Amino acid sequence: MSKSSLRLKAVKFRQRGRSVKDIANILGVSKSSASLWVRHVILSPIQLEELRKRPIKASEKARLRNSLALKEKRLSIIESERIAGEKEFRNLSPRELMIAGMSLYWAEGSKKNRKINFCNSDPKMIKFFINWVDKVYGIPRSELSCYVGINEAHHGRELQVKGFWSNLTEIPPENFTKTSFKKYPLKKTFENFNEHYGTLAVQVRRPARIIYKILGQIHGLSMAT
Repeated sequence: MSKSSLRLKAVKFRQRGRSVKDIANILGVSKSSASLWVRHVILSPIQLEELRKRPIKASEKARLRNSLALKEKRLSIIESERIAGEKEFRNLSPRELMIAGMSLYWAEGSKKNRKINFCNSDPKMIKFFINWVDKVYGIPRSELSCYVGINEAHHGRELQVKGFWSNLTEIPPENFTKTSFKKYPLKKTFENFNEHYGTLAVQVRRPARIIYKILGQIHGLSMAT
């Protein structure tokens, strides 16, 4: 079993309240390794009392409760700011959409070989790009082609991966070209292996109609002060 796989198992055991010694014995690793892997996991006072078989000191209980409270506060702030961000950018004007998409393409899109090609692993970014070329340049989904890039370890999931991207983008499977499999071994075992979908490259067919306009707009944006 790989070290990354052992680490994932160690974290799960710790979250359930298992001791570092037990985790080390179960996984067949040194206690120091197990301790290193799970040191970020915060146990509740109840879990610690069960591990020690005795009540913990009031001062330590207060410290643990404070750590948990800080974690909850941080998560609450993150969720609050996510909601605020959604409200702030819910209705972009056509010009705002154009500039936002242009900035995204300037950073991540292809500017060579007279192609309009955008590749990313973030589903939301892919959807934003498709929405941008549609609403700003009038390029519908039927005029887009796609190809998936993913590690060869996922060869058996190719249809599932293509189906995920096809459903997300609303681009039919027949618009997908041959999958690009990356030929290098995975060095880690990932917990979300079956939820990994690689990258998707989206290309505009017949890009000559708008490629020079986009490049000109990127130039104009680069000169803005």
